[in-house]
Order: sequence, then structure tokens, then C-alpha cells
Amino acid sequence: MAIVSSAQILNAHILVVDDVEANVTLMERLLLDAGYTSVSSTRNPEEVCELQRRHRFSLIILDLQMPGMDGFQVLEALKEVEDDYLPVLVLTALPAYKLRALRDGAKDFISKPFDVPEMLIRVHNMLEVRLLHEAARDHGKAQESLALTDPLTGLANRRLLVDRMAMAMVFARRDQSGMAVLYLDLDGFKAINDRLGHGAGDALLKMVAARLTAVVREEDTVARLGGDEFVIVLRLSGGADAGQVASKIIESVAQPYDIEGDDVRVTVSAGVGVYPDHGGDPEALLKSADLALYEAKRAGKNVYRIAS
Repeated sequence: MAIVSSAQILNAHILVVDDVEANVTLMERLLLDAGYTSVSSTRNPEEVCELQRRHRFSLIILDLQMPGMDGFQVLEALKEVEDDYLPVLVLTALPAYKLRALRDGAKDFISKPFDVPEMLIRVHNMLEVRLLHEAARDHGKAQESLALTDPLTGLANRRLLVDRMAMAMVFARRDQSGMAVLYLDLDGFKAINDRLGHGAGDALLKMVAARLTAVVREEDTVARLGGDEFVIVLRLSGGADAGQVASKIIESVAQPYDIEGDDVRVTVSAGVGVYPDHGGDPEALLKSADLALYEAKRAGKNVYRIAS
């Protein structure tokens, strides 16, 4: 993972919280002079939680002794707002407050009157830890997304597809509703790929993915299994019919595509498997739909067939 750069640290968003105007002005000037570009402040501790909700500061520099709502109460309130790692650097002139502040969630402290170079080093170090934490979290989310989605189209991959199918089957049994899968394969995609190149082929696959997503509802799942094969999981209710959806998809995919000025046309064949008639588990239902797709290809393509 990349190391956090100095520019990232200096551009991080900092909030200064102190009820004394002179203290706020001094801290802002010291931070700006040190090169920090995004420094905000408030003299009202009751605003801190709402400000954090809106702006997601990377560091809060918090005075502990304030009238009305003191720094300890702010620390407690922030626990309800920020479930991630939030560095709070507390300022206090009372040594007895240090341990209590650390127990209450502060990550570090500065004793008043503070030494400026020491304060700046503590700010720098805490921001570096915060940004490294964010990078690790974002990296983990990216890896998780890659494990469940097709990197080209962003659609669900086979792993996520099987999970969504199993979930749809649970809902179908519970609600006594319907569920079906459409197994799709583009007709003549290889010829287009060979003629226009892989870049155009990838662009076409992404356009097809967008059309498939537009035809179905939000609660349905569109997946790409690789190559030019797609699967759609349909949750059927209120008399909805998988064949009607398949017809809409065939019509939508057949509309022309503009790829770098070329008028590209492709069709799709579909096999339909209905739960539980054609399979009681995801793999069995996928197999039935795949066999139905084979029948659609034999029937001349650009059509759908329902599993027998």
C-alpha cells in the first residue's frame, strides 16, 4: 500500500474547538503557517458533532475546559457520530485530565502552555495515522468489491450471483412468490470482437450491461459470468412473467450501438429457468437455464426458450 504523502497530510481537514477566540486564532495561524490548507474552527462545542457529520474531519483539536459542554462531553458525543478511527488531540492545562481524556477516546494530548514544534509533530503524526487508516479501509473495500463484481462491467460475478439466487429463493418460499433466472449469450460477439478489436468488444459488453440493468428492476440482479455470458435473477410477483422480461431484453439489446463512430449491432439469446420447477438450488437452476439457452441458439438465435 502506498505511503501517505506530505501533500495529503497538509491538505487534510482539521477542526479546532476552543471557546476562547484568541486560542482559536493562534492555533489556526500556527497550522496555516506550517502549511496546512484546510483548517476550520468553532467556539461552540455543541456544534462539533454536526460539523463532523457534515465534513468528516481527519483531526479534531479539542480544548477540554469549556463552559456549558466541556471536552469530555464532546468526546462522548462523538462516539455516536464517528464509528471509524477519528483522531482527537486534546488540549489541557491540568495533568490530571490526560489519562481520563485518553480513556474517553482521545488519541493524544498537548499540555498547556504547549511547545509549538511538539504540537506540530503530534498533529502531523496523528494525521498520518488517520490517513493510513483510511487508505487501508478503502483498500479493503476495493478488494471486497473485486471479489464480488466483474471488473469490466461492475456487475455481480458468479460468487455474488449464487448468493443472490439463494436469497431470492428464500424470499420466493417465504412470500409464496416467483423467482427465475435468465441465462444470456450474445449472438455473434466473437465476430465483432475480431473485426473491431478487444477495446471495442469491451465497450460493447459495458453497453450491453447498462441496457440489461436498465430493463430490470432494482431488486433484480444482473451478473456477468465471463466472456459474453450474462445471468439475470428475477424476483417475480404480481403476475410478472419471466418470458416477458426476456422479450424486453432481446428487443433492448438488439438496438444499434455507436462505438467510436461505428454502427454496431448484436443480438442476444436467452434461456429461462423458473424456480422451483426447473431447479431447487442455484446450480440446478443455472444448469436448466443454460440448457434452455442452448435450445434458443438452435432455434435460430435472438429468441428465448424456457427450460423443459
